Amino acid sequence: MVKRRKRFPGVTKATDRHGKTRWRLRRTIKGRRIDCYIDAVFGSEDFRTQYEAALAEPQKKKTSGVAERTISFLIEDYLGSRAFKELAQATRYAKRLRLDWIRSTIGEAHYQDLLPRHVTALMDRKGGPEAANRLHKDLAQLYKWASRQHGYTGRNPTVEVDRQKIETDGYHTWTREQIAQFRAFYPSGTKERLAFELVLGTGAARQDAARMGPLNIRGGVIRYSRGKTGGKVELPLAKLPDLARELGVHQENRDVFVARKDGRPYTTEGFGNWFATMAQAAGLPSECRIHGLRKHGAMRLAEAGATEAQIAAFLGHHSHHEARRYIAAASRMTLASSALDLLTNLPNLDGGLGKTTLQDTDKKGIK
Repeated sequence: MVKRRKRFPGVTKATDRHGKTRWRLRRTIKGRRIDCYIDAVFGSEDFRTQYEAALAEPQKKKTSGVAERTISFLIEDYLGSRAFKELAQATRYAKRLRLDWIRSTIGEAHYQDLLPRHVTALMDRKGGPEAANRLHKDLAQLYKWASRQHGYTGRNPTVEVDRQKIETDGYHTWTREQIAQFRAFYPSGTKERLAFELVLGTGAARQDAARMGPLNIRGGVIRYSRGKTGGKVELPLAKLPDLARELGVHQENRDVFVARKDGRPYTTEGFGNWFATMAQAAGLPSECRIHGLRKHGAMRLAEAGATEAQIAAFLGHHSHHEARRYIAAASRMTLASSALDLLTNLPNLDGGLGKTTLQDTDKKGIK
């Protein structure tokens, strides 16, 4: 019997460093070792394109000695690296946009000439502390890349520049009143209500909620892997009655639970923007975004006494760092409430302070 030739030799299922199951290509061609992940549905056109691109002989870069000392060269070199390609798709997209901004702004500059004042000026142009700090982080990573990959031993100007202070806790966490307002505006059975209960019930980020569909439910359990970290989340629908009810109402034969009008899935950004628009239509402030709804789901677990491990499992986090923040916030609220309870338990001082009865002076020898 003739052994059937594999469609894609060298491709196997593997678990990456985040615990996510992915397709991995490992081959050696003419002494050139190939080891990379392919982020596409197995056998699809996109899968074949990435597979053939990985096998193709890499073209030698035509760069001058001067070009190799520029910020643009560092960015292009990093974007073509395996380290960048192994990042989650949503992470790659956002990071590429930020690096493209740096390249268009100071790409021709030599990285050895960049001074701390230049870094500060760039941060000031970003329009807010969070964006400024992300720029600081991206520049620091580029200098680390120059050091590790190109032997750069010169000055790293980001070391001498402090990150800007952020006064907020990040995305706004939805309040109970805002939760009730959204539900009152979008009744059961609407697409908006389904999206709302999906995010609130599962704690899914927008990229995960946008691609979730019937295949994520097996045996009464909704399962998914976080696109950002690969963390696995498994939640019994019996414990999520609001979500279970909405899923029962929507019986359309679609690949995803929440689709566009033409039946196609939303992109990550499209899903987030659509949901924000629907929230504002319900009279909610613009700060009510999907991530804040996810935070509310974690916060209510913390207020109910959930442990760090339980909250991390709900959010699909490998680290307990974020879970500690929710528990600390819930603890502050509980402690403050308990402190106020002490005021209601104080003895009635008014009666004692207003007493006019004289003490028995005879017992003290006073006459």
